[in-house]
Amino acid sequence: MSDTHPARYVSAGRLPERTSVQAIVDEARALFADDDSGRLSAVYPALAEADPSAFGLCVVSASGDVVASGDARSPFTIMSVAKPFVYALVGEAVGIEELRRRVGVNATGLAFNSAHAVERDPSGRTNPMVNPGAIATTALARGGDVEAQWSRLVEGLSRFAGHDLQLDDATLASARASNHRNRALANMLKELGALDGDPGDVVDLYTRQSCLSVSALDIAVMGATLADGGMNPLTGERVVDAETAHATLAVMTIAGLYETSGDWLFDVGMPGKSGIGGGIVTVSPGKGALGTYSPLLDPTGNSVRGQLAAQYLARRLGLDLLASQALT
Repeated sequence: MSDTHPARYVSAGRLPERTSVQAIVDEARALFADDDSGRLSAVYPALAEADPSAFGLCVVSASGDVVASGDARSPFTIMSVAKPFVYALVGEAVGIEELRRRVGVNATGLAFNSAHAVERDPSGRTNPMVNPGAIATTALARGGDVEAQWSRLVEGLSRFAGHDLQLDDATLASARASNHRNRALANMLKELGALDGDPGDVVDLYTRQSCLSVSALDIAVMGATLADGGMNPLTGERVVDAETAHATLAVMTIAGLYETSGDWLFDVGMPGKSGIGGGIVTVSPGKGALGTYSPLLDPTGNSVRGQLAAQYLARRLGLDLLASQALT
């Protein structure tokens, strides 16, 4: 990301007043709405049918204030933005240290679907924010048959969002017909003893979790739940405990934007997670979260407008965790 629209930091602490936040979020959308660089994802055929002009932003504070702009309520498939929230749900169930031991936490420095990332570790450990690590994480959603496991996953993800999430059936059918790479990764993990259960069943669970329909508002609420230590700021329900929320934010910081996570942290200064559906969730612990949706992606699979908006709003709203003082 380049800082083509530099903005001054505001002081650390709570977010500004809601009316000020609305003006700043609208400003961000206006600044980057005409940026048509990037391409629609071709990983699954259904993703290539997205509206390239769609652009939505939403900020949800840890106290429950909601500020939306543009296509913030337009649906898209969550794709890899689901990864940190599934990680949190599984970590709550099996224990964060067990999940760390089985899946790993260190960055791979490789593409999100790299087979080399699996092959270079004798135990198949990678990172839960890349595909093989996320597939191994989903495999640990134990208990009952596949449908029982799915019911628990979708119920937990819905609690993060604050309402029942539904599958995008068209994208699910498209993904099931073309997810050959993920099936190969699951088989590799199984051979190394790094995958619980049947690889085909696990990939189907993983594919379903990726094809839930969400909006920028939904993922902002989900992120704000992590920002508030696992408490959903809209429903008041505790979804995960504070330790699990902390661990989830840590793995997002390490590899939430794959091999460009270092650039992201340098430019934005917050944990984030992107998805090839065009969404990015960005979390400022104790303050809130930003959800963005724009389906035009850069070569590494991250939303172009979403990254620009996150960089801009990190400064204008004082969200950047690494900013030690206000700049005037």
